[in-house]
Amino acid sequence: MTRGDLLLSLSGLAGFFVLWQVLAASGLFPPRYLPSPAAVLRTMVELTHDPYSGATLWGHLSASLGRFGTGFLLAAAIGIPLGLLMGWYRWLDDVVSPFFEALRFVAPIAWVPFAGLWFGTGIGGPTLVIFSGAFPPCLINAYRGAKYVDRRLVEAARTLGASGPRIVGEVLLPASLPSIVAGLRVSAGIGWQSLIGAELIVVGSGVGYMMVQGQLNVLTPVVMAGMVAIGLVGVAIDLALGLAERRIQAGWGR
Repeated sequence: MTRGDLLLSLSGLAGFFVLWQVLAASGLFPPRYLPSPAAVLRTMVELTHDPYSGATLWGHLSASLGRFGTGFLLAAAIGIPLGLLMGWYRWLDDVVSPFFEALRFVAPIAWVPFAGLWFGTGIGGPTLVIFSGAFPPCLINAYRGAKYVDRRLVEAARTLGASGPRIVGEVLLPASLPSIVAGLRVSAGIGWQSLIGAELIVVGSGVGYMMVQGQLNVLTPVVMAGMVAIGLVGVAIDLALGLAERRIQAGWGR
């Protein structure tokens, strides 16, 4: 990002907060429903040391990140190997693709009722919802990476006597790494959004749960503090994966 781009980004962010402050101070909306940025910031600071709905903001974030990590890692652990194998074995592609193509268009939030029925308020429900959102990008990008690997690399491995599993592990996986990491970045974003949707309904802790309790008590600053926390954590996750993606692409000369 150039200096000009950074200035434009900061200008846009500043403009948003100025507009928010103007609307909050205009009296068009009651402060109970549209608190000022300062009120939300003050609430966030208070939530970091004063428990609300059973935990501080750090405690709720920790619970959310634990659920997110479980679902996201499970999606990557299954989706990436399966995508690579589908890219190599035509028969596996033919078997899995029809089921996968039908399933991936079901919105993660649609799994929430089943998650609640099957797992209650335990970690299994949110994990299922996160997995349903994070899994498709992992599989699709691994599959595309394997499909578009330079065929000369594959032929060279075959000439040296490499079998199918070795080609997948030692040729397709390294060559597909830029595509896989790009898929993980998309997967993490969808998984984080899916988690918050699940927490709004089927859990007893986490940032989404904290927001629901704030809504029930008509505490808009708590709800908005949760939204800000969700956004900041999401940006941090995306920046970390974006950095990894750029480094891998630089290593591949892209």
